[in-house]
Amino acid sequence: MGRKDKNKKKGLGAEKTSMKTDKKLVAKQKKLLAKLGEEDIENIVAKYETKDTKSSDLTEIVCPPPTARVNVGICAHPADREEIFIHGGEFFNGQKTDIYGDFYSYNVTKNEWKTLKSSICPAPRSGHQMVSVATDGGQIWLFGGEYASPSQSQFYHFKDLWVYRMAKKQWEKLNAPNGPCARSGHRMVVTRKKLFVFGGFHDNNASYRYFNDMYAFSLENYTWTKVEAAGTVPPPRSGCCMVANADGKILIWGGYSKTSVKKEIDRGTTHTDMFALVADKQQDGKGASAGQSNYKWTSIKPSGKKPAPRSGMAVAIAPNGKAYAFGGVMDTEEDEEDVRGMFSNELHALDTGACTWRKLELAAKARKNTPKVADVDMNEEEKEKQRAAKIVSDDGVFTMTVGGSGSSASKGTSKGEEGDAGILDLGGPSPRMNAALVVCKGQLYVYGGLYESGSRQFTLSDLYSLDLHKLDVWKTLIGNSLNTSEWLGSDSEGDSSDDDDDENEDDDDDDDSDDDDSSEDDSSGMETE
Repeated sequence: MGRKDKNKKKGLGAEKTSMKTDKKLVAKQKKLLAKLGEEDIENIVAKYETKDTKSSDLTEIVCPPPTARVNVGICAHPADREEIFIHGGEFFNGQKTDIYGDFYSYNVTKNEWKTLKSSICPAPRSGHQMVSVATDGGQIWLFGGEYASPSQSQFYHFKDLWVYRMAKKQWEKLNAPNGPCARSGHRMVVTRKKLFVFGGFHDNNASYRYFNDMYAFSLENYTWTKVEAAGTVPPPRSGCCMVANADGKILIWGGYSKTSVKKEIDRGTTHTDMFALVADKQQDGKGASAGQSNYKWTSIKPSGKKPAPRSGMAVAIAPNGKAYAFGGVMDTEEDEEDVRGMFSNELHALDTGACTWRKLELAAKARKNTPKVADVDMNEEEKEKQRAAKIVSDDGVFTMTVGGSGSSASKGTSKGEEGDAGILDLGGPSPRMNAALVVCKGQLYVYGGLYESGSRQFTLSDLYSLDLHKLDVWKTLIGNSLNTSEWLGSDSEGDSSDDDDDENEDDDDDDDSDDDDSSEDDSSGMETE
């Protein structure tokens, strides 16, 4: 009895110590906010959520294109109309972070932007997800995301679910219980009258956590269900690629996560694995009994020329079942404290039915370099001939020209390496991560994103389109803004050298080894959303 009482007192003492520590942390945070002149982030978010809700009327105003931003929500009109919708995003100028709550529509035929304003709408955020469905004249569904204070000393993650009803031109917040916890950097797709939300992360500067849970939201009865699938569940990650094809199969690949190695040191992992979530044919539509699952995870080993390891890759699926993946970044460690990113502007296509990759080369560029058509299968002998024809440098130097209607990249490789090297891009999007990608009316659109040079970050606002039927040339709708991007932060690291700024070996790595499912570096890396 004495031992139990002693332990009890010891436990109470530890609890009191913990409470004192928490109070000290709160007091310290208050002092920091006072010094920065910032309000508590909970109060800031609460103001957005408690603003005037007497009127839900929405006004549409023709406006200039959005300012530079990254980690936006994007989707196309679900009824095959000529509109793209963009919401939110963030911009960092080296000293201050701005989080946006703007809601835009872009008419691809008229080349016209409109801002859609309403007193009832989601709070400003970035790293959220939007999808559209054709129900009731068209709906846009939005989930999660994060809000950061100007100094980035505070973060708030959302777990709210919103729907924008196009016919009524109204936003509505859904109060459905049992959904995913607060997060950003997750992915969301729609299939079989359900929204599926996977992964993401939560980081409040004191601790972080990555997720690998999957939730389904019924668009018929407006209820959340956690998907307890059989098979091997993908490891936790954020910023992955996720698509659903016409057969209802959900594919997930890539992404980024980090784990703590020791105090103030994290190990980042760029994932290269692929998984499929499929409905159990025996249970689908019948409901699962105790101990049974409606879904099953399967590890996939795709064929073809898949992208080299990278995170921050953007993806959009077309009606033909092809998923188009663009850009991304791979962290490389120069030394123990210096980590640089190799950015890509490659475009790859995944046949979601056969799970086969193809690296796409535009027809105009193909004609300039070699007499082949775009997006075709070749045998190994033909590939080798093309590689030999395309190599213009063997020193691995990457050159990037900034300005004008777009940036071009030339990639070289060392002798003996494989890949498509030395191709000069004829315009089109420059290398970047976390771009916004969407398919509308047979065109692939690339908007914005982020690029780094040394310690400097370039947040982009350019816009490009590519005809997916012709695959001939990128059309510049809004020119590259790299040379006019505002930056007030330190440039002490200087501009990175040419061979630091591009994925100069990603063309040369076909990832032939099926045993490697991730690439690691000893850094926290840049969070991909």
